[in-house]
Amino acid sequence: MEIPKLKDARATIRAFCETRLADGIPYREQHQQLEPGLLEALFEAGLMGLEVASPHYSRPESALFPEPLPFQHLMLLIEESSRVDPSVSVVLHVHNVLFNRLLERFGNEEQKSLWLPLLAQKIVGAFAVTEPDAGSDLSALTLTATRSGDGFVLNGRKRWITSAREAGLFAVFAKIPQNSGADTLGCFLVQRETAGLSIADNTPKLSMRGSSTCELSFEEVFLPASALLGNERSGADIAQYALCMGRAGIAAQMLGIAQGALTLAVRYAEERPAFGERIAQFQGVSFPLAQASTEISLLRVYVYQLAKKVDAGQSILKLMDEANKAKLFASQVAERTASQAVETLGGNGVAEAYDVERFYRNAKVGKIYEGTVNILLRSIAAGLTREHLS
Repeated sequence: MEIPKLKDARATIRAFCETRLADGIPYREQHQQLEPGLLEALFEAGLMGLEVASPHYSRPESALFPEPLPFQHLMLLIEESSRVDPSVSVVLHVHNVLFNRLLERFGNEEQKSLWLPLLAQKIVGAFAVTEPDAGSDLSALTLTATRSGDGFVLNGRKRWITSAREAGLFAVFAKIPQNSGADTLGCFLVQRETAGLSIADNTPKLSMRGSSTCELSFEEVFLPASALLGNERSGADIAQYALCMGRAGIAAQMLGIAQGALTLAVRYAEERPAFGERIAQFQGVSFPLAQASTEISLLRVYVYQLAKKVDAGQSILKLMDEANKAKLFASQVAERTASQAVETLGGNGVAEAYDVERFYRNAKVGKIYEGTVNILLRSIAAGLTREHLS
């Protein structure tokens, strides 16, 4: 079957998001969790297995699209859901980009046959790398996976794990001690009900309130060797792939946040009277919004060019620099646009009833998670030096 054009797919996804996601925003903001039935609706619409192909996934009649779609369309899903409620886009992003894609790329056939059908239809996946004292620096990880018989025993903690409250399966990164003394990094598939794994309560937070964020504790957690994704030395490659894909996804998320904030600001400016005019007629209001619109248009082109390269199979080494730049620029555009939207609404901009403050709060985390601004700049600067000295 022919893959729908981005324009047509956008219309379908936008209609779903505006119909299904918008009404639940007050509940998510107040209770800091997804409302009952939303996850089921995402599964029924086929949005938790957007790229998963047969034989691992037979789409139900309720699915928005009858066939698997490419990465460009997944970015479209993240952008459009972020335009309505970024906290739902986080769930879609982590599940599809940081879990399904990892399993598809690095899992063996037994792992994919077992887990992909479940991930596409009923269980949520979560990505667990961050620790209390370790994030972007993978060498600082302290959670260990020690060889024991025909498996591994995990001990340690993970922090800031998105979708931990809802997840049924975790991709957990741990150091594997070696007899040589040089630890390796492994990635393990850990089921929620595994003995010794405990999940703390949700962490209340400024941004992405509908998405759960919890700490995980591992106390003598035994895993069979079959839980290892790849081999005992695959963790670094898996993490690098996840960072690249994840940063591309967050760029799409920030793009959606910027567009959502701009739409609200323009709508308000067209309706709000002052001094006998609509405030959209004043250059002090319209020019900053025009600047934001320009940046959003440029960002959208960059994000989808990057996604197209992913679909074309370009190597992660080549894609990483562009993913870093996309996320950096996207986080800046989202924050500037959301801030301008708040100012456009004046006093109403800080009122919850007008919704732009929610976009402003959600934009802020774009400069923090999946690579802080300084981490991205450091990586981009290193690549710049290599490029010009080679």
